Amino acid sequence: MSLKVSIITSCYNREITIQSAIESVLSQDYPYIEYIIVDGASKDSSMSIINKYSDRIATVICEPDRGMYEAINKGIRVATGDIIGLLHSDDFFYAKDTISQIVAEYEKTNADLIYGNGLFVDFNNTSLVVRNWISGAYTKSKVRRGWLPLHPTVYIRRECFSKWGLYDESFKIAADSDFLVRYLYETNIKVAYLNEYIVRMRMGGLSTDRKRMKQKWREDLKLYRSHGFNPYWALGLKITSKIPQFIQAKFMNRRD
Repeated sequence: MSLKVSIITSCYNREITIQSAIESVLSQDYPYIEYIIVDGASKDSSMSIINKYSDRIATVICEPDRGMYEAINKGIRVATGDIIGLLHSDDFFYAKDTISQIVAEYEKTNADLIYGNGLFVDFNNTSLVVRNWISGAYTKSKVRRGWLPLHPTVYIRRECFSKWGLYDESFKIAADSDFLVRYLYETNIKVAYLNEYIVRMRMGGLSTDRKRMKQKWREDLKLYRSHGFNPYWALGLKITSKIPQFIQAKFMNRRD
């Protein structure tokens, strides 16, 4: 029996990018996709764009929320797929067979959680790579040292959420990091690394806004403390690990 994949997109005032995200999902060659969009009562034309595709979207929720992670949690609660993943409204899949590759990896490994690689790209020129995020192999010791996979490349079996919980909405920016530390460090779920690009992410999202970086760092320190890590050591290693991503991106752009 084929695995069903639920993909959740949270959206708020994203009329510029939401169509690209939607078409990226709908153009996937894997047939068993349940697409869920959770809009936080956008004040721009996002919903009119979403409604153009309503016959191909399984569930659309449009109501006010307190942020992206509440929206994602709403999507998880209504999802019925065997596997759940995210595609943010500014992002799009790397290839049309991305979900097929993820499902094939699940069938090969029988993992609970799979993650891969991703590219951060210029907001307007999406062919220009800004960061090349090669996640690499997983170990718990690496997580303790600040390593995490790129969040939007992570796909998880739905039953894991009932065992290990959803996103902690008290974090406004770092709930994804807290979630991944909880799953990758505090549980013994089976994890597999798919060494393929999963997503292109436009720079300029909530966690990449420089004005909010200090808030993110404060939240990172809080979550590392809550998990018993040395917070400054883990945060320092996390920050410095990003430097090679920018260097690799420059080489990629030169080759292009």
